[in-house]
Amino acid sequence: MLKQTIKKFPLWTASFILIFLVSVYWLFLASDRYVSEANVVLESPQLAPPELSFSSLFSGGSAGTNDMLLLRDYLLSVDMLREVEQRMNFRQHFSDTKIDFFSRLYDKEAYLEEVHQYFLKMVSVELDDYAQVLRIKVRAFSPEMAKDIASFLLERGERHMNLMGQRLAEEQVRFLEKQVKQLNERFTASRQELLDYQNIKGLVSPAGTVESLNAVVAGLEAQLTDLKAKRSTLTSFQSETSPEVVRITTEIRSLTEQIEQERSRMAQQSGDALNVVSSEYRTLELKVQFAQESYSGALAALENTRIEAARKLKQVSVLQSPTLPEYPVEPERLHNSIMFTVVVMFLSLIGHMLMLIVKEHRD
Repeated sequence: MLKQTIKKFPLWTASFILIFLVSVYWLFLASDRYVSEANVVLESPQLAPPELSFSSLFSGGSAGTNDMLLLRDYLLSVDMLREVEQRMNFRQHFSDTKIDFFSRLYDKEAYLEEVHQYFLKMVSVELDDYAQVLRIKVRAFSPEMAKDIASFLLERGERHMNLMGQRLAEEQVRFLEKQVKQLNERFTASRQELLDYQNIKGLVSPAGTVESLNAVVAGLEAQLTDLKAKRSTLTSFQSETSPEVVRITTEIRSLTEQIEQERSRMAQQSGDALNVVSSEYRTLELKVQFAQESYSGALAALENTRIEAARKLKQVSVLQSPTLPEYPVEPERLHNSIMFTVVVMFLSLIGHMLMLIVKEHRD
């Protein structure tokens, strides 16, 4: 009778046998798993109030989300697995023969890629987009190991985020410090060049000297005009040889020579004229001013970069510390058995219906 039933319904027979074997495994053979949970957020010092814009309303703080995703990728990376192996006996613990065959790491000497795949099964890190919280779950076959791994993940994650934020900032600071040093040397050299030029020419401000000479020449020309007017008046009723006319003529000649002399100081072809000196002085002065402004801008940029470096420090704030499990919450034996039974029965029903359809078409 049993043999006939098996021959008549082979698919259902295989399904019931599979359900029985899997249920025995989940209910009696599967090893207990202890789960340590931790919830964390990433925080950084806000030295300035956040900007509120229309796009930020839809981005939901994308910078913070990006940092959380970077932390998540690092916690699940091969580098993290290496650090876990160095700190604690990961392979020895998960390859223990006391653990059931399907749950344990089958080979203590397995390749790193295979161990990493197993690591991803034991460790899950999920981002809660709504609460912006990173939820970490570590599964192990002892409560102490689960908590130790979870605590180690938090410690290394915080250090990694700080180092990653500081690395770029420190490179920027070093670059700006080098620029500040170069600009300071350039500013000092330009200022010394200006001082040397003043010492050589014996003038503190050539432009001021030119203005003073212009004022002197203007005064002399006014006196010359007055004397010429007086001479013209005198010659209308006196001879050219009269003492008064001769005296005024002599004064006119002296003033004319003085004016020509002062004008030659301001402009002449020899190259020592004040207009040339003033032009060269102005060029040096602009050079010093430019060097000073560049140096001041570099100092401001350096200070802003240092402040930004402080802003980039990331701190993993723990909302829930890694728990020490008191009882194994995994595997969910009854739930897994029922779910497997439902799935197999559903697939068996579909397979049975297909077999009936094929048989009907053959007939």
